[in-house]
Amino acid sequence: MTSAAVDPVTLEVIRNALPAISNEMSVDLQRTSYNMMIYEVQDYCTALLSQNIGGVSHFVADLGVVIKAGVERYGLGGFDPGDVLIHNHQATAGQHLNNVVIYTPAFFDGELVAFAVVRAHWVDVGGLSTGFGAANAYDPWSEGLQFDNIKLFEKGAPDEKLLRFIRDNIRFPDASMGDLRSQLAACRLGERRLAELLRRYGRHTVTRAIRMIFSESERRCRAVVQEIPDGSYEASAYLDAEGQVGYDIKARVVIHGSDMEIDLSGCSGERESGMNSRTYAAAYIAYKALTAPLEPLNEGSFRALKVTIPEGNMMMARYPMVMARWSVPLPTVIDTICRALSDALPEQIAAAHSGSLGAAVAFSGLDPVSRKPFIAMSLEAGGWGGRVGADGQDASMSMCQGDVRNAPIESLELKAPVLVLERALRADSGGPGQFRGGLGVQTWLRSLCPGRWHVSNPAAGRISCPPWGLKGGKSGQTAGILVRERASEPFRVPQDADFIAETGAEVIYRTAGGGGWGNPLNRDRVRVCEDVTEGYVSAAAARSDYGLTEAQAPSP
Repeated sequence: MTSAAVDPVTLEVIRNALPAISNEMSVDLQRTSYNMMIYEVQDYCTALLSQNIGGVSHFVADLGVVIKAGVERYGLGGFDPGDVLIHNHQATAGQHLNNVVIYTPAFFDGELVAFAVVRAHWVDVGGLSTGFGAANAYDPWSEGLQFDNIKLFEKGAPDEKLLRFIRDNIRFPDASMGDLRSQLAACRLGERRLAELLRRYGRHTVTRAIRMIFSESERRCRAVVQEIPDGSYEASAYLDAEGQVGYDIKARVVIHGSDMEIDLSGCSGERESGMNSRTYAAAYIAYKALTAPLEPLNEGSFRALKVTIPEGNMMMARYPMVMARWSVPLPTVIDTICRALSDALPEQIAAAHSGSLGAAVAFSGLDPVSRKPFIAMSLEAGGWGGRVGADGQDASMSMCQGDVRNAPIESLELKAPVLVLERALRADSGGPGQFRGGLGVQTWLRSLCPGRWHVSNPAAGRISCPPWGLKGGKSGQTAGILVRERASEPFRVPQDADFIAETGAEVIYRTAGGGGWGNPLNRDRVRVCEDVTEGYVSAAAARSDYGLTEAQAPSP
């Protein structure tokens, strides 16, 4: 290897080719997958030296660790062309078991050069995992099947016994095994595209270009951090836990020149059946959002970041602590990291967003007409925080989720016996402010046959610590959920994360709004009137929160 630089034209071609490969993998996966969480909601990411644009953000920290664990198990000489590996084990990447990784080694001229990786949300991996249903899991085994860098294919030959074993132990084998094939197809596509790039420019040129690209990513991030005043910045938040002591979320951000350290040591410790995870994702997402949010993602993006999370922390839980609810704290931790820098970066930091991954809609059962099992799934978005010069975004997914979106109503009603009665913005859910917090959503559904509803509270622990405002802005409304078994009964708050329903049962999911930014009394009167006219803010809230007088109120 020489250290000679790659010419600028070739460098730019390779710089754009790498994310293009992962983006094409993404399209391949989405168009061939079997379950709504992939082809509609887009709960996945693809990667080969660069993650796909719009891929789930909270997967970013937990792809490399899977590959490293695989290399430790098999050694660099333990992979062959045609191998396919599966992984979802929480000892390595502490996520819920539905997030299944399929990866393949990429060879060029007989040498291992990279790995193509796809992580995607399967609808079921056995146990309590159906949809989002593992909130009641008490250990990893109760949650579902665990795969720890297992070879499904060796030298191109499938392990039929293992594949059959997986089929026999999941509730929706056609969907999950179809998704597995889609993930594999995406990986194979990535292998081919990388080989084409290497043949065109030569392995040494591409390798040098990758090193240069990674280094340039690091320099861009350092340049942004360099502009933040040196110092130690801290913030805290809190997550409620039903029937238990809640969780402290504490973040300390240390800036020294172009170096940043994010220290989460102050967060609560791991807990049996708790909100445990094992990931750097929250710190990585916050850092990327602050430094180079629009740049393609690669390993160079985090070279200048130090993340401190001790073993046994709720964010670095030790296996076999259950991690089915791994994602619940992430949005709040990210908000808290950003809040710590709100004084250092007053023009850039927004008020808190909804603080959860959204309302996790899941309804499953046996279709009475086709006699086949079904599952309808969606994620319902919340509001983002207001910021300098602009209101928060309405009905937007958490910053953890990339291009994840809700499932279209037409798709939900087509794929399952369910009726969507309403999907609408929640009036008054956005925190009042000079720049209002974004609005959450109310989604109201009715079952057309017996089945199981997933009704885990979308507040995700943000009850006594709602999405906060900044600079005098007020908090957004918290999330909630209501159910009733039949239309003649009143709605009630569910007592468990799942319930068995008869035909006609109804569920209302309500997501949180974002916090407001700035004193609400400083909001432009015209904008307040427009909010009332559009139904975003009630007339009563306009008077109490914004001081709108009867004379200023819009005509009915």
